[in-house]
Amino acid sequence: MITERPPVRFTYEDYLLIPEDGKRHELIDGEEHVAPAPSTRHQRIVVRLSAALFNHLEAHDLGEVFVAPIDVILSDYDVVQPDVLFVAKAHADRIGERGITGPPDLIVEVLSEGNRRHDEVRKRKLYERFGVGEYWVVDPELETVKVYRMTERGYVRVAEWSRENGDTLTTPLLTGFTLPLDALFA
Repeated sequence: MITERPPVRFTYEDYLLIPEDGKRHELIDGEEHVAPAPSTRHQRIVVRLSAALFNHLEAHDLGEVFVAPIDVILSDYDVVQPDVLFVAKAHADRIGERGITGPPDLIVEVLSEGNRRHDEVRKRKLYERFGVGEYWVVDPELETVKVYRMTERGYVRVAEWSRENGDTLTTPLLTGFTLPLDALFA
């Protein structure tokens, strides 16, 4: 009689043993996901966004912004490296030497070739499950930003801004923060 073995679920301890290879390794439900290093366009967008957030946070003492690679440890089986994340001052206890333990207040993923489904579906569901307050999906190809906000029913898409429409990125998480999409996608 042949019995099927249950699928292997990797833990955070296993994750820490992955050798550095220049790729982004993440665990979602104990399954390893690997992505190549992002493109220069992707990285320019990450730098512009994180710089705008950093400047706003410094001016208003609201919390901290981090960029990948940094581990966000949501559970022993769920460890991700979002492109950009914000942790509010009220949740500073989640910031540790090894990364962020628990949900950040805001996570931003910038889509890369081949990761659309991973970021727009798999990671959105993961972030929703763990209570990340707000999730932005930045699409360099379409020059849009989709914004999902946590409600008592889970995530609701509250906005989809585009460069073509001359839209400006804002959020109630960061009072007074604005970033024109022309500047983000320049």
